[in-house]
Amino acid sequence: MIDQERVNRIKARGNVPRHVAVIMDGNGRWAKGRGLPRTEGHKEGIESVRAAVEAAGALGIKALTLYTFSSENWARPRSEVAALMSLLVRTVRREAADLDRNNVRLTVIGDLEQLPPTPRMGFKATIARLQKNTGLILNLALSYSGRQEIVLAARNIAQEAAAGRLDPDTIDETCFAGHLQTAPIGDPDLLIRTSGEMRLSNFLLWQLAYSELYVTPILWPDFRHDQFLDAIENYQMRDRRFGKVTG
Repeated sequence: MIDQERVNRIKARGNVPRHVAVIMDGNGRWAKGRGLPRTEGHKEGIESVRAAVEAAGALGIKALTLYTFSSENWARPRSEVAALMSLLVRTVRREAADLDRNNVRLTVIGDLEQLPPTPRMGFKATIARLQKNTGLILNLALSYSGRQEIVLAARNIAQEAAAGRLDPDTIDETCFAGHLQTAPIGDPDLLIRTSGEMRLSNFLLWQLAYSELYVTPILWPDFRHDQFLDAIENYQMRDRRFGKVTG
């Protein structure tokens, strides 16, 4: 159960991030530490996803981007990948009604076409079902690579310029950002990474240029409402200068 009084205090301070991104790390270590298969860590991690969505919605955060499955994750053991895909399908089906009731809209970045047919069609159906909603945008990075996203944006810009639809002299950072998959929601204000690892892991490489970073040793399956609120309160204490000098 989320602490609504604490949520109200956070909202009253203002400066709540508009867009939060999360690298959900530590499922395997959580399971290993309990003598369980890695898949049990992924299952428990779903509860943390639910908690993060609930907390973000309660705070009025506009977008929550979760690093769900990277392009590199395809190299994991086939049995683990199959279990993950099955878990994704079941979770999307089970959570769709609650997401709809809570006015959450679902979007996906990455290469959705790389997913097997069943999860791919499940995601597309749920995206269509929730498209009308106007609350929190739950943005899942699936089969996602930050470098590949940048390459695709550069390729699209080059094609538009070659076709005469874009003047090369007008290409700037704003133009480039407009060709990224995150263009509709903008850059994250805050990146949360669990499990204590100090790297970006090919996640939103362009978009995180000036995001605040919050790294916690807590493993993702143990990251719930209170831990999400801790991250937001830490963010509220930051002085975001974007390279400028203040005072």
